[in-house]
Amino acid sequence: MAKHKVKFTFPQELMAKPVIYNLAQQFKVVTNIRRADVAADRGWVILELEGKQEDIERGIEWVKSTGVRVDPVAGDIVEG
Repeated sequence: MAKHKVKFTFPQELMAKPVIYNLAQQFKVVTNIRRADVAADRGWVILELEGKQEDIERGIEWVKSTGVRVDPVAGDIVEG
C-alpha cells in the first residue's frame, strides 16, 4: 500500500461538496484528515491518502478536475 500526504485547497463554490467522501468511495483510497481550516469563503485540509499507487494517482487527478487545488506535503505533520 502506498501513502501520500497532500493539501487540498477548496474554493468557496466547492465548500459544501463531498469531494473527500467521493474520493474515498470512487477510488478505494483511505483518507485520514490530519489538519483542516474551514471558513465561509475558503477551506483547506491536509490528508494522508493510503491505497494502491494507481488508485491514489487517479483519485488525485479526479480531485484536481473538480477545481480543488492539490499540493504535496513534505515531512511529518505535526499534531495539535
